[in-house]
Amino acid sequence: MAATSIEALERLASPSAASAPSRRMLVIVNPYATTVSARLKHLVVYALRGRYEVDSVETQARNHATELCREAAQEGYDVVCAFGGDGTFNEVANGLAGSETPMTCLPGGSTNVFCRILGIPNDVVDATEHLLAMADDWQPRAVDLGVVNERRFLFTAGVGLDASVTRRVDARPRLKARFGPWFYAAAAVGAVNSEYVVHPRRLVAELPDGRELEGVTAIVQNTTPYTYFATRPIDLAAGVELDDGTLAGVVLRRASPLEMPTVTWRALSPRARMVEHRRVEGFSGVGEVTIRSLDERGLPLQVDGDYLGELPEIVARVEPGALRVVA
Repeated sequence: MAATSIEALERLASPSAASAPSRRMLVIVNPYATTVSARLKHLVVYALRGRYEVDSVETQARNHATELCREAAQEGYDVVCAFGGDGTFNEVANGLAGSETPMTCLPGGSTNVFCRILGIPNDVVDATEHLLAMADDWQPRAVDLGVVNERRFLFTAGVGLDASVTRRVDARPRLKARFGPWFYAAAAVGAVNSEYVVHPRRLVAELPDGRELEGVTAIVQNTTPYTYFATRPIDLAAGVELDDGTLAGVVLRRASPLEMPTVTWRALSPRARMVEHRRVEGFSGVGEVTIRSLDERGLPLQVDGDYLGELPEIVARVEPGALRVVA
């Protein structure tokens, strides 16, 4: 982190910046997140103690944050702050779902999609200031969660190509941290060429109205955008909001080297719509969608950027108002 950012956090953490804490906050830190260092964590926690009674704990293993949040809800914390990337945010949401304890977050990963969806700045200093100001404008609200095979997700579940890309990226964490969206782009090219040109996995998305959409990739969203390329939002599905009680998505029918450049252009364009591409079919306003393999091979699955392995069938549904957030 730049020296100016560290200095700004030190000013926020100074005794002169503090006032009487009014709410109990548990900060759950992923120490392995892309931008989280021990010094940064301590400065953020000290700064937040200017307005909150803060406890902090570091995660030790996969799903540890989920366990910590279930305990936090029982112990009566006023808010749980996830400090990490989208994987940490997802685990915190899974632990707080169905409780009255709201969630907020601080950006510590490479993309921080859910932070941005909530309107929290992607710079950790600005985000810390945002959370300090939030203490005077406390407005928790209920938002929907998606659920796929009983694992909840905050914004997206992907089956097929994007899950294959996630698997490749997660296997090289140093390159992910160093090159960010450019490494994702390189991984996508590699996945298309090696897995989706010759004899790709085929799937079908079965919708409640009886439609069956066949293709090689299905993406289900609980809200928009799907993700970010640096500062640019990538919009795939259309007609879905974080609190409208529905899911939306797209099915990519084919992923050939000739067509992927136009698919990518539509994903990055602020004007062109993905659902209008001739190789893409969209759906919206559904409460559930079932995605099945058409060739008996397992389908790769990711939720909120976390690769979960391969499954022959995936059922995605919406859980309206399941999570309380404050931002």
